[in-house]
This record gives sequence, C-alpha cells and structure tokens, in this order.
Amino acid sequence: MSNKPVRGPAPVPSERTALMARNVSFSWEDTPLHWVPGDPFASHTINVLHLLLPAGERWFVHVYKQVLPYIRDERLRADVIGFIGQEATHSRAHDEVLPRLRELGLDPTPYTARIDWFFEKLLGDRRLPPGRARRWWLKERVALIAAIEHYTAFLGDWVLNAGELDRRGADPTMLDLLRWHGAEEVEHRSVAFDLFLHVDGGYGRRVRTWAVAFTVLVFLWQRGARFFMANDPALSDGRASFWDFYTRGRRGVLPSTGALVRSIPRYLNRAYHPSQEGSTAQAVAYLAVSPAALAAAAASVSPASAAGGREAG
Repeated sequence: MSNKPVRGPAPVPSERTALMARNVSFSWEDTPLHWVPGDPFASHTINVLHLLLPAGERWFVHVYKQVLPYIRDERLRADVIGFIGQEATHSRAHDEVLPRLRELGLDPTPYTARIDWFFEKLLGDRRLPPGRARRWWLKERVALIAAIEHYTAFLGDWVLNAGELDRRGADPTMLDLLRWHGAEEVEHRSVAFDLFLHVDGGYGRRVRTWAVAFTVLVFLWQRGARFFMANDPALSDGRASFWDFYTRGRRGVLPSTGALVRSIPRYLNRAYHPSQEGSTAQAVAYLAVSPAALAAAAASVSPASAAGGREAG
C-alpha cells in the first residue's frame, strides 16, 4: 500500500510471542449484575466492554482480512493471522454475556444497535473507486485500530494487576473473562502498530487517528456507562459521572484517571513502540492458569488423545 514501510522504533524482541486463539467458554448463570459487590458503577463501567467489543472486534477482523494481501513480511503476516483469530474469539466471548444481562433485567439492544451502526456503517466499507481513495480509507482504518489497540493493551495490563477487584470479591468468572482477554491484548499488543508501520506509518496519520479514536472511545464509554446505570432494574436513580470514574480509579476498581492521561503522550511519542509497555511474561503466566484457557486447552487435546487411543486399540 505504501512504497516503503516506515522504519519505526525497534521493538523489544523478548516481548514477542507466537499468537494463537484459545477457544474459551464461560458459564454465566451465577454471575450477578453487580459483579463488583456493592459497586454498580464499577460493574457497569466495565460491562460497557460487552457492548463495544463484539461489534468492534468483528470490525477489526473485517479490516485486517482486507489488508492481508498487502503484507509483504511473512512474520508480520503470521502475527496478523494470529491476531485475527484472537479478536474473533474475544468478540464471541463478550457477545455471550449479553443474554445473561437480559436475564437480569437489562436489555442492551438499544445501545448495541448504535454500536453496530457505528462500526458497520460509519467505519465500514465505502463505495470508493479502486486506487488511491480506497487505499486511503483502508490505511486510515488500520491506523485507527492501532490507536484503539493502545488502549485495549492499557486496559489489559490494568486488569491483570487490579488486585483490588479480588479483594472486593469480584465475580471470579467475570474476572477470568477480563483477565484472559486482557492477557491476550497484552500478548498481541504490538501487532496493530507494526501493521500500521508496514502499510503507512505516517506520524501525522498516527496523531490524527489517535485523536479520533480517543474521542470516540471516551464518548461511547461514558454513554454506555450512563445507559447501564439508567436502565439497571436494581437502581432507582442510577447516574454516571466523571467524578464516579475518578473516585473508583483512586480506589483501584477502575483504571486511574492519571494513568489514562499519562498513556496519551506515550502513544504520541515518536519513539513509541507497544512492546515497551506491559509484560508478555505476565500475560502468558496468566493464560497458563486461567480456568477458561485451561479448559479450552484440555478440550483441544482430548479429541486427539481419544483418537490416538482408538488407533492404538
């Protein structure tokens, strides 16, 4: 797509790992609506992920399938294919939470319909003539995904280290979903940025698409939190405010405002590379003990073991 990939900051080699999708599943029948006990706002602020991610990550996959033919680096191609597999699984896993929300009296359809429109129509494919205009729109979306992935990796690193959620007695199934997903976001945190560098890498596009992505994420997240609080059947006067977010960040049950603000100049620094943030070793260590990931690994081995046993017999 570009004549010559931009030479970006050198990644940290030890932070790269082979990517694979883990076919996890979760049982939601015992998970309460307020899965952070006594804190509807913290619960619902994180619950917004279940509204944003199914459509958002399907969009990631759709865009990356379009860009695959333009990748000329085989290692990057393998990383992108692994990324696609992981993102598709993330979308499905969060989508499966929605029926449980309906059982608990909170129908997310009015909000998810808007999110679907946003990703499928506003950021979807456009009827553009082949050539420069079509390539521009594809590169623009690749850059947007790189900016969004900066924040998904930020959230992944946060939830892996959010010990206060454990101390508050947060629902273990929800914590496993968030930490499994967060660990995979940390695991593949460099892929979107490396792909952006490969197909374009222009600093002006990086800044512009970061501004769009950050603004949209903040807008959609606060609207989602307000939707949950206003429609929670257990709350008579559910409200959501920036002050609520700030105080929960101080308590450790949500990311702190200061950490979020400090993440901005890091992404905009010309020397930035995602491998400089987070820890692949920590992510892989969690995936080695995640109940859902362990169950998925056992399920993938069992059929092969059973087939081997039948052949031996």
